[in-house]
Amino acid sequence: MTYAVTISGSPSAASRSARLLRFVESELTASGIEVRRIDIRALSPAALLAADTSHDDLRYALAQVAGAQAVVVATPVYKAAYSGLLKAFLDVLPQDGLADKLIAPFATGGSPAHLLALDYALKPVLSALGAQHILRGVFAVDQQVPKEEGATLDAAIAERLEASVDQLSQWLHEREVIRQWPARVAQGHRAVRATLAA
Repeated sequence: MTYAVTISGSPSAASRSARLLRFVESELTASGIEVRRIDIRALSPAALLAADTSHDDLRYALAQVAGAQAVVVATPVYKAAYSGLLKAFLDVLPQDGLADKLIAPFATGGSPAHLLALDYALKPVLSALGAQHILRGVFAVDQQVPKEEGATLDAAIAERLEASVDQLSQWLHEREVIRQWPARVAQGHRAVRATLAA
């Protein structure tokens, strides 16, 4: 089954990065893509810090990432780096845990000075985990992402997120067609054989 997994690296449920993630999830769902969410803050802290992959929470989250065709990562930026919570989760992924997946990184921060955290802090780690297809990241400053539910995202940020969703959707739909291709070819061969035998 083709699906995208979204990963929230924020320690808070009401964070701006989580708001970006909800916007993206809504857009993906509207385009017919199944979305599964991992809130790292909801995982067992003891299992996460001990890298105890036998724990049910962690084992299930890792399985969700392993089975996904696309991974969306959203994190707040603290001190020019992605969140420690996200780092703890990325540390327990297998060395090639993001191979053959399309990755979309998003981040929020207090000022444009944190913009480079995506390119110089997060993307190298994603690449080290086997990611070869990483979309251009979207970074938003706090003023562009109001926390209040129902409040509108900054138009420029919404447009960039929608462009990322379009790329993700197209990739996933193409992957699904490719995945189903052998079955369709076999079905066609069976139909031809049945016609010849009749």
